[in-house]
Amino acid sequence: MELKVVNTKGAETAKKVVLNDAIYGVEPNDHAIYLDVKQFMANNRQGTHKSKQRNEIAGSSKKLKRQKGTGGARAGNKKSPTRIGGGRAFGPEPRDYSFKLNKKLKKVARVSALTYKAKNNNITVLEDFSFDTIKTKNYNELMTNLKVADKKTLLVLAESNKNVYLSSRNLSKAKVVIASELNTYDILNASNLILVESSVKEIENLLSN
Repeated sequence: MELKVVNTKGAETAKKVVLNDAIYGVEPNDHAIYLDVKQFMANNRQGTHKSKQRNEIAGSSKKLKRQKGTGGARAGNKKSPTRIGGGRAFGPEPRDYSFKLNKKLKKVARVSALTYKAKNNNITVLEDFSFDTIKTKNYNELMTNLKVADKKTLLVLAESNKNVYLSSRNLSKAKVVIASELNTYDILNASNLILVESSVKEIENLLSN
């Protein structure tokens, strides 16, 4: 697949980039995508949910009334889960939701996600650039020039660029990552994938091994 490189003004340049079919033109594996996204979301869960069991409730453990002869139902102490203010039966406990996936499967998932973006013509190749200062206005202007200001975008850099990253941070629909941090969830979550020219080769090196 061949794409023309655009500049920061949104105009096409004379340069072209060929996207490797082994990365952007494979048969997508939907199940691999599902597993990778599931792992990403599970690994980001805090798992700090907690409710008090009956043995953690403060108060007396005295039996509320005698077992028989009152005309009412039997009752234990006030910590019982059936009473207001009592402990919760089988309540949530802190736990770790993370799980592991095979590296090869994760690679298949990323390649599949990139293929979907390529098939839907949602990939833009942008010439390498940088900002002199940290300004959200500069990043917003760039997205406007590329005609994606109103869409969720994922900009992929070859290496870390503090000015570009911090300029995008205040925009809710914009995200900036480096090629080595690219993951399936972010690719699919963005409407448009913007690759800077140097990151194309970096992604190819990472996913071709």
